[in-house]
Amino acid sequence: MLKRLNLIILICFLATILPQTQPVLAVDNLAQQLNQLLNEDPDLKGAIAGISIRNATNGEVIYDHLGDVRLRPASNMKLFTAAAALSVLGEDYTFKTEVLTDGTIKKKTLQGDLYVKGKGDPTLLKEDFDKMAADLKTMGIQKITGHLIGDDTWYDDIRYSVDLPWSDEQTYYGAQISALTASPTHDYDSGSVMIEVKPGNHEGDKGEVAVTPNTDFVKIINQTATVAKDGKKKLTYEREHAKNTITITGTLPVKSKGEKEWIGVWEPTRYALALFKQSLAEQGIQLSGKVKTGTTPTEAKIVHTHSSIKLSELLVPFMKLSNNGHAETLVKEMGRVVKGEGSWEKGLEVMEAELAKFGINTETLVLRDGSGISHVNLVPSSQLSQLLVAVQQQSWFPAFLHSLPVAGASEKMEGGSLRNRMKGPDVRGKVFAKTGTISTVSTISGYVTTKSGQTLIFSIMLNNLMEDAKGKKVEDKLISIIASH
Repeated sequence: MLKRLNLIILICFLATILPQTQPVLAVDNLAQQLNQLLNEDPDLKGAIAGISIRNATNGEVIYDHLGDVRLRPASNMKLFTAAAALSVLGEDYTFKTEVLTDGTIKKKTLQGDLYVKGKGDPTLLKEDFDKMAADLKTMGIQKITGHLIGDDTWYDDIRYSVDLPWSDEQTYYGAQISALTASPTHDYDSGSVMIEVKPGNHEGDKGEVAVTPNTDFVKIINQTATVAKDGKKKLTYEREHAKNTITITGTLPVKSKGEKEWIGVWEPTRYALALFKQSLAEQGIQLSGKVKTGTTPTEAKIVHTHSSIKLSELLVPFMKLSNNGHAETLVKEMGRVVKGEGSWEKGLEVMEAELAKFGINTETLVLRDGSGISHVNLVPSSQLSQLLVAVQQQSWFPAFLHSLPVAGASEKMEGGSLRNRMKGPDVRGKVFAKTGTISTVSTISGYVTTKSGQTLIFSIMLNNLMEDAKGKKVEDKLISIIASH
């Protein structure tokens, strides 16, 4: 009995002088659970998992599994792009679009050319072109004798990032990048149109097709059919290469809910010009000349300037909805602002230099674009977790954190790509993270508040998956384990 009492006293004494034993045991238990899942989950058979978990307070690595192995990051690349853009451009940065002329106004006629000089704004809507046209009308202009000229020379003329798959050419997430472009909605999918297809009133009728913005820049070939109520809803969209002819085929059951699809256009500069020409006509302004592209002469005078929303606001659709166009635009903008050249090459040089300031070992990275759509991009999970530690010290961190999707939050501009994931009480509203998906790849990196109230930083990169959707289920299980500690 005395020996047992002495043992209890000894244990109590050790507990007072070795307070670190409890967290060590907790970390050991965390590692054990994570390792068990990685070893036993059938969806990871033949796949590669790179995982890095850190203490958000001091950056200490508390778990690592192949954390230094370079893997394809998919849209987790946008974490690098967003942080670099905030650091280089600032959270109050705006994109400008200028309307200029080298002519003079006489008797309600602009004698000369009208120029639209784009400077990268991915948020231009038809309503913005309406405002430009209305301002010209207020100036007394009813006729333009010259041409309407679009100037997109703020960036280079390379429209696609180096590794964009040819199959993504018509998609909104693979849309062409131009310094002068337009978006269909407030999601700001620049360089695309939104197509909505609804069933006809009766079986056998063609589906009803509407394009946003309402423009004849794209030609729709409607080969859809309305079928019986119990029929299949299956639509396909095909945009002809190097043209803006979109063929829609398939079936919709009568009285069924319509379907929306976003299609990237060919040549976004001319798309923006077509919308502006339409706005001029709607304001009763007659254009005598042609619509074409060119360079604004130095003597041209600005008659209207449009400013975009601030970068801190743009980050919300950019990150929540994982907008590839925004990422590539920001890369080119960083190149233009810092090195005087709006190209992927110069923009990525700027991005790499900026990342080094956050303690990122850039020698471990392969950067090919800003969105992560390339399968050649390579990033270790340990470098993503390092970034998430470092940015917490920046004045713009609240804007960065606010832009991340929130687990289980149903509103689109809050939950984003996580609005239908992780809805359990242990993780709902407690995970702020960027998702990523390309074929055979699923990734997620961000912040999680654990059961004890501690904030942990994690980066989970799953490559060589048979199905990327199954990878997301694995990620959710891993994050749930992390959140329980």
